[in-house]
Amino acid sequence: MPPRLFSRFSFSAAVLDDRGRLLLTEREPFRFRSLPDNRQHLVREGDTLFSLAGRYFAPLPRPAGLWWIIADFQPVPIHDPTLSLELGRLLFIPSIRVITEEVFSEARRQETAT
Repeated sequence: MPPRLFSRFSFSAAVLDDRGRLLLTEREPFRFRSLPDNRQHLVREGDTLFSLAGRYFAPLPRPAGLWWIIADFQPVPIHDPTLSLELGRLLFIPSIRVITEEVFSEARRQETAT
């Protein structure tokens, strides 16, 4: 079964180990780039990666599940989404256009498959 639409595992390969278990390889993160349509968010009390993704990516399916895009997209990526965000930290938020045209583009999928 392929990953769900907008899954962070879209760019992982599946391999069978010697015991027949299906394992996912590491995925290639979508790293920060300075783009004209990036948004910035100053972390306030109560902000989480999940709530920010839900707010900024609301038009997309399961927007809070796209928290990993915000985590990956920082100049210094966030590796543990369960930790509290530092108050006052400036986060860079990619636009919906970047998510649909670049993060989940067919060209990127083919690029990571090779």
